[in-house]
Amino acid sequence: MTEPKKKRGSWKPGQSGNPAGRPPGVGEVSKLRAGIAAHVPELLAAMMRKALEGDVGAARLLLERAIAPLKGVEQAVALQLPNAGTLTAKATAVLNAAAAGDLAPGQAAQLIAALGTLAKISEVDELAARIAALEAQHGNA
Repeated sequence: MTEPKKKRGSWKPGQSGNPAGRPPGVGEVSKLRAGIAAHVPELLAAMMRKALEGDVGAARLLLERAIAPLKGVEQAVALQLPNAGTLTAKATAVLNAAAAGDLAPGQAAQLIAALGTLAKISEVDELAARIAALEAQHGNA
């Protein structure tokens, strides 16, 4: 009985044919990056000249890459929500404050989302209390 021939170039599962892999820096992209990196000061100077000559695209590219974009900052606002009443009443107060211009729309949206989360937490607490009451009643019966 003869043994079956092994296939040429077959590897065991999980075994690589090239465990060391391709050496870093030998790919086309790496060569291109290295070529560009050698000329970065000249490229930046050319972009700066174009921007100063009025090229809006060059100016935008330089500014976008060099300066972090400004983010809007909303000022904190003291908002009086009713202590008593439903979460619906509190959400209505938030919407009224936004409609009156006393509260920024982003802040109103965040507060409404927080009230929604509070409603879910309240539901869980109420369900837990009801289950505990039912278990106590069932255990005593």
